[in-house]
Amino acid sequence: MDTVSHIAIGLGLAGLSQLDPLVAEHSVTATTVFIGVMLGSQAPDVDTLLKLKSNEAYVRNHRGFSHSIPMLLVWTVVITALLSWSMPASNWQHTFAWTGLAVVLHVFTDLFNTYGTQAVRPFSEEWISWNIISLFDPFIFTTHLVAVTLWGFNLLSPILIFPILYVLLIGYFVWRTLEHRRILRRMPQLDPEYNNGERYTIIPTVSWSIWNVVKKQTDGAFRVGQLRRSRLMWKETARCDSHPAIEASKMQSAVKTFLYFTRYGCATVQPTGYGYIVRWVDVRYRHRKQYPFVALVKMNSNFEPLDTYIGWISEKQMKHQYGVQS
Repeated sequence: MDTVSHIAIGLGLAGLSQLDPLVAEHSVTATTVFIGVMLGSQAPDVDTLLKLKSNEAYVRNHRGFSHSIPMLLVWTVVITALLSWSMPASNWQHTFAWTGLAVVLHVFTDLFNTYGTQAVRPFSEEWISWNIISLFDPFIFTTHLVAVTLWGFNLLSPILIFPILYVLLIGYFVWRTLEHRRILRRMPQLDPEYNNGERYTIIPTVSWSIWNVVKKQTDGAFRVGQLRRSRLMWKETARCDSHPAIEASKMQSAVKTFLYFTRYGCATVQPTGYGYIVRWVDVRYRHRKQYPFVALVKMNSNFEPLDTYIGWISEKQMKHQYGVQS
């Protein structure tokens, strides 16, 4: 989920911690728990700093090892140790438990969106994305905002507010999961163009009734569209080229990283006066008739690389900076 949502969830956990009698009655522990859940709800995303190194390092590692099974314990131990050292009068066991819950919940909620995580490392480097909750979910954010406001202005007791909030959210996640499965099962019936063997991916949006749809066709092309209240509308077909330049591009680090991250890559080749431009796009992220998440390789006629790029970029920027034609 996005940073704002993780902050909201951290505040929600701080409120929920008031159900813990020791936290409610011991002000120092309440302080360490509050700081611990706020840090724990953000800690796995510290790999965002890799953007300072390069786009490629960020794409390859964001939500990778920092969200892995060993790091759940590492983040919890490090945060608890720092807080216990700075406030030795606090109860470290309760700080540890609530901080650990925040870290686990961060990784768990990230599994529900399209970007996904490598949450089962070191056992597997598979990217797990359940495509159930959008990166920013208005319902999750709004319910947390209301709950924290009621708590902050002492309008209701946190002992009443936050159990209701999290029972409601558990029900919400269950409902969205069941709805996702229901729609996915129905896709062949909703699609008048369905051919046996085609596979669908449905991607949540901020609207409950709208899903983005990607269909992998048997010919290797991708159909990209949108489902609105059980009405499927195809927007376009992303056809993938077959060319020696594409095979050569797979040797470049930027493309290896791109293909490491996604199974929805589609490559096209643009001949130029000096050679070729190979553009890989992730068809899941269609936005305003563009595919902004790309890997680019400029190469000469001997398929030797001249320049590479990976990351988020608009069609206008690609044309201006790399000479890519729409």
